[in-house]
Amino acid sequence: MRLTTRGKMAVTAVTDLALRSHGGPVALPGISTRQGISLSYLEDIFGALRRAGLVHSIRGPGGGYTLTRPPQELSVADIVAASEKFMVRPPTKATAPEDDTADLPSAEMTEELWTSFHSRVREYLQSITVADLIKQQGMQAVSDVAHGARSARTASARRSVRTQLPSRNVPNSVFALGQLGSA
Repeated sequence: MRLTTRGKMAVTAVTDLALRSHGGPVALPGISTRQGISLSYLEDIFGALRRAGLVHSIRGPGGGYTLTRPPQELSVADIVAASEKFMVRPPTKATAPEDDTADLPSAEMTEELWTSFHSRVREYLQSITVADLIKQQGMQAVSDVAHGARSARTASARRSVRTQLPSRNVPNSVFALGQLGSA
């Protein structure tokens, strides 16, 4: 399994789609704006995801994309594989000049290492679903909100401490101001 920027963007976009779909289609321009991914790149990615059967497109006003499976049944590995599947790839086997082959180490020496590595990466990505990513996103949002509220309370408390102390010769209430005028 190849892990590329395209796969990463596909996972990000599908997670955004799942977060915002609520049973209806989500338009690509919205995903593009929220995630900072070019619209043409998203169109290409979603074309591949549609051909792989992971998303369904709805045309016309109010159209967009929806998931064809529930988020708990859609793994990150499925998304990455589908987004890469329909790309035109250059040949993967490098060809060396005939006279240099005696100095190159045999690929068979490390083939088992790389096969095992790719297998474990695939297993890991297969174990993570879009529902897991949504849950993680929700936890992050709650943490951000809590941290933001805590920061706001702390900043508010700092401001209130500074503003509670009146300057010299300035009344600290309307009543004190009224008494100052009557004196």
